[in-house]
Amino acid sequence: MFKDYYQILIGICKTKSQRYHKKNHKVHIDIKDFMEYLYFIYICNPVKTAYFKRGNPMGKENTIEINGNHFSFEPGETILEVAQKNNIFIPTLCHLKGATPTGSCRICVVEVEGARSLVASCAAPAARNMVVHTESPEVIKARRTIIRLLLSSGNHNCAIRDFDSKDWTQFQLRVLEEDGNEDLCPAWGDCKLQDLAYRYQVKTKGLPLSECQYPIEKVNPFIIRDFSRCILCGRCVQACREIQVNNAIDFGHRGANTKIIAGTDVALKDSDCVFCGQCVEVCPVGALTSTHDLELERFAKTKKVRTTCTFCGVGCQVEMTVQNNKIVKMASAGEDVAPNHGRLCVKGRYGFAFVGSPERITVPMIRKNGKLEGVTWDEALDLVASKFTGIKDEFGPDSLGVFTSARITNEENYIAQKFTRAVLKTNNVDHCARL
Repeated sequence: MFKDYYQILIGICKTKSQRYHKKNHKVHIDIKDFMEYLYFIYICNPVKTAYFKRGNPMGKENTIEINGNHFSFEPGETILEVAQKNNIFIPTLCHLKGATPTGSCRICVVEVEGARSLVASCAAPAARNMVVHTESPEVIKARRTIIRLLLSSGNHNCAIRDFDSKDWTQFQLRVLEEDGNEDLCPAWGDCKLQDLAYRYQVKTKGLPLSECQYPIEKVNPFIIRDFSRCILCGRCVQACREIQVNNAIDFGHRGANTKIIAGTDVALKDSDCVFCGQCVEVCPVGALTSTHDLELERFAKTKKVRTTCTFCGVGCQVEMTVQNNKIVKMASAGEDVAPNHGRLCVKGRYGFAFVGSPERITVPMIRKNGKLEGVTWDEALDLVASKFTGIKDEFGPDSLGVFTSARITNEENYIAQKFTRAVLKTNNVDHCARL
């Protein structure tokens, strides 16, 4: 059995390089850390306890049984990762890919044969010969209970809430007054909690409503924080601290007063927040929304367009939401899409209003008699060419210089430097991103 512990620890070492290191192709482990890990596995973790009591024959392939099917896995993978890799649905709310699993929402619980209780699949490592059931009656009952409690914990005024007609009207009027708008929850139709409530046919009648003591925060330039809809899943905190590494928000206060705070419990605009919007993108409910979302026509037709952000040369992949031939929202193209892998900066996520601005210049302009006037491209290019030629003939080619932009493609930058060297006959070319 000791060898089995050692083999599992080696697998975890591969993903915990900050605590362990490889030397001469052998793993050297601190004995104190090793004993602490054995204590956690055997005493604290019901999955490992049941697993080692059954025995684990050495020398066989790492396989796990999920819903009657056998799958192979790599050491260190969790039950959730094995299931997702094999297209087996396990609901999640707090899990965030690339961040440390917490298991705080408990919606991903599964039944493991031999375990004393249901197990959070996002945090439990897969083990050889483990038998898992993802949709057993006990699992479904637990998920329904969790969803009911989450729905009763705030102003989730979507159609899934089950009220008597009088109570429903009063609840809606109160929520609309607190929200300051005439629509339902801004995440309506794009809410993971709502999706799970429909999937598991959850009814909320009979559960008392819990009042939120924190008002909506609307003073920020791009982000609205609605604490009454926050389920404290922690995804926004992990996105800020582990994905973007901005460390602007964290859990604050205790018990029933717990909330997500920025800095010393100030508004986002007064904290270290850079408004990258990563917290908004990962929020599974309507607790964090963009101010642009309020401008969306709820039932108007929209179109998703995949494109490349033009604000710098990184080439971040984005997905635009277009409505009435106007960009109304910008989001990442997905956490698995390179090079940004779901990340965006404040410009890439919120800097799109200029595209549809009525003040945007759409034709070339030449100053005539002290006033800018719109002209054709031929007239504008002829003027520029004549000016370049005159300066070059009078003062020499090195009197000219060209600056290119990070907002154009590499091919366009190449053309610009080629024009500078081959046509203007100078090497005075630079790039704005280097300044």
